[in-house]
Amino acid sequence: MDGTGPMIAQQILNGLTSGAVYALFALGFTLIFGVMKVLNLAHGAVFMVGAMVSFYATSAGVPFILSIPLAMLACGGLAILIDIIAIRPTRRPGQDTEFAAIVSTLGADLILVSLAQQVAGTQVLRFPFGTFPIQFYTILGLRISLLQIVILSIVALSTAALAYYLYRTSFGRQVRAVTADEQTSMLLGVNPKAVYMQTFFIAGALAGLAGVLIGLSFNSIQFLMGEPYLLKAFVIVVIGGLGSLTGAVVASLLLGVVQALTAAYFPSGLSDMAIFAALFIVLLVRPNGLFGAAGLAAGVGRK
Repeated sequence: MDGTGPMIAQQILNGLTSGAVYALFALGFTLIFGVMKVLNLAHGAVFMVGAMVSFYATSAGVPFILSIPLAMLACGGLAILIDIIAIRPTRRPGQDTEFAAIVSTLGADLILVSLAQQVAGTQVLRFPFGTFPIQFYTILGLRISLLQIVILSIVALSTAALAYYLYRTSFGRQVRAVTADEQTSMLLGVNPKAVYMQTFFIAGALAGLAGVLIGLSFNSIQFLMGEPYLLKAFVIVVIGGLGSLTGAVVASLLLGVVQALTAAYFPSGLSDMAIFAALFIVLLVRPNGLFGAAGLAAGVGRK
């Protein structure tokens, strides 16, 4: 028996780990779009800020485990600030303001990227040696690192917590009400601004967490690191189905596996081609995405 089977299984495991981090990033992106029908193009910059906050906090002597919630809080607050400054002024009841929001969030992204470049320069930032223990285990013939186990566990817990928060709490009911009809939700006593603030905070915190995990995985942090992930998030949202959180998770995992297998068995540089080929094929078969539904408004009311 040759080693092709175990090699493929190993690449699938690696792809699931990458896809899990994609899911954290894409969940926040999808959440904002589902609730507000806005493509937040500053989401990649928030992701980058999370990695940088964790790096500078760790370099200053803060334990790495504490730098994670610090980065999440900072990114959650930053996301709220983006909503207040870049998106809320463009919001007009009864009017289509999607394009204005796209332009304003793109401007916010450029500002944040420029500020990060001024702070860090063009150098690649790396966590100090020993920030996270380097340990490997062999499970069922597969080589898995402690970092991969931690990443998969964190993503699973975060996704479960988000699902519970959205579908089993009063906040989730408020989100679904605002998503369905903002004016009617106000008549029912729901404050849309409070819902939007909480939505942006959650999305920003998830992006910050994803930034820390990616920065630690590759031990490489720089001011443009969020841009490729923003493009991947857009592909994930379309493949999974606009506004579908379940679709975002499934599409993220599929994307990670496809990327890992392509990188392992095909010439370098084809991974991005494979991603967009997958997008093309899915849209041919299911124009509304894997978990999308024709005629159904995008929103978190649909899992």
